[in-house]
Amino acid sequence: MLTEQQRHSAKYLQGLCEKGVCFELTSAEQLSLSEPCVQFEASLIIFGEMVNLEKLFAVQQALIGHLELHNFIPGNNLLGRYSVEASVTILNSTGLQQQLEICAVNCQVELAVLNTRPTLSEPGLILMDMDSTVIGIECIDEIAKLAGVGQQVSEVTELAMQGKLDFAESLTSRVACLTDANEQILQQVRDSLPIMPGITGLLTVLRQYGWKLAIASGGFTYFADYLAQRLDLDFAIANRLEIENGKLTGKVLGDIVTAQTKADTLVNLAKQWQIEPHQTIALGDGANDLVMMSAAGLGVAFHAKPVVRQQADAAIRFAGADALLVLLAHR
Repeated sequence: MLTEQQRHSAKYLQGLCEKGVCFELTSAEQLSLSEPCVQFEASLIIFGEMVNLEKLFAVQQALIGHLELHNFIPGNNLLGRYSVEASVTILNSTGLQQQLEICAVNCQVELAVLNTRPTLSEPGLILMDMDSTVIGIECIDEIAKLAGVGQQVSEVTELAMQGKLDFAESLTSRVACLTDANEQILQQVRDSLPIMPGITGLLTVLRQYGWKLAIASGGFTYFADYLAQRLDLDFAIANRLEIENGKLTGKVLGDIVTAQTKADTLVNLAKQWQIEPHQTIALGDGANDLVMMSAAGLGVAFHAKPVVRQQADAAIRFAGADALLVLLAHR
């Protein structure tokens, strides 16, 4: 149990971190100044609205048996994001991601353990899912509501995002429910697309550093192409709805954008733009994003389903998308 004095020392810790001071964590009762940090096999990155001494100790205790923490150092600080990093040795990787998830939720902080990290100092590529990642809705669910089949479609969407249904089959069945819906519904949805918190700030910084920005979506080109123009993206791929005489036919034209399509898109774009694999990021929220995340140098789950958070390289559970910037190396 921390004393009142130790709790008040949180502000002191943050002040020192901002000045570049490094800490060595020796026990749950003592923090001591150390010499410049040496690099260990991985980094534990901790960030959130309130990262104080008590939470650092809580994280250390929760991860005993999985990680040996050697020191705390100030992390990256872009767009006002405060973070702390610990050099760590991984003692036991079995169940580590699950324990990170439990610890992050209990302490209300973001946690990630990374062996390698993309850097802003080199060209890179971020490939993003669209629905519930770049925008705060599932477009097909919103279309379905206006078409009077909202509940029927949203239930299938949820099962697909959890990985309980084949995505291509679920998309085909959901689109079939939209047969004869008026094309004007699409514009109604597009005119009120909510951009997810932090997306604009994230893309602005990455663009400033020369990164390529792209969307790969199991949603629809009607929205992806619009977002590509609105957000000044370099590329977008999605599914094309068939429309005849101002009505949706209930069919998708061409090959469906699947989980594998997204992963292939990431690999192909990186080759096209001569970007090294370790300089690629995949950002998504659903089970159909996991293959893309696995293909990327860094796979990040953003406000994602639990099954996705536990399999991604890193997860942003509470913060906006611009918090991803603290996960990057700045060398």
